[in-house]
Amino acid sequence: MVPLEEDAGWLTLPNAITLVRLLSLPIFVWLAGFTNHWALAGWLLGVIGSTDWVDGYLARRLHQVSKVGKIIDPAADRILVMTGLLTVAAVGAVPWWFAILTLVREALVSGMTLGLAALGAARIDVLWWGKVASAAMMTAYPWFLITSNPHHAPLRTWQHVVRDIDWAIGLMGLALAYVVLAAYVRPALNALRTGRAARKLL
Repeated sequence: MVPLEEDAGWLTLPNAITLVRLLSLPIFVWLAGFTNHWALAGWLLGVIGSTDWVDGYLARRLHQVSKVGKIIDPAADRILVMTGLLTVAAVGAVPWWFAILTLVREALVSGMTLGLAALGAARIDVLWWGKVASAAMMTAYPWFLITSNPHHAPLRTWQHVVRDIDWAIGLMGLALAYVVLAAYVRPALNALRTGRAARKLL
């Protein structure tokens, strides 16, 4: 018999890190939307995005897994992603069509995750290519902001060069994200069947 995982409670280091990441979000929105410090906002968004694995890793490493953490960690990730891409698009650092395609993909993933959980599906392993797509998008959006200037001021030479590279990364990440989303359909159906079969045995 598999032992039950002990709940570490809400007062843990991983949950504190998740809270800090969430509290950093208003600062990012203020920097990007109400100041001329777009580069600083881009770097902050990059740090917030690149540390999305830290809280989960520490929870497992320090044996501080909690019911609260299991809820707020993925919720925080979705909030950070949605707020980040909408803010970058709202200030004009990236076209709306790109942000909307990213947003639709995130909404589909969230909807599928919630739907499978509600239907009692078994756990689905994260695809490696999905991690690559996420990394590409988490790289692209901060750099779209860093390589843009407030009030549409002319770009410097290095900004032109880096922005072209960033577009290649962003488009690759977006295309790959949709390919991975389609690749999750079969595992999702299998997980649903497995979950239902397990419930029948109870």
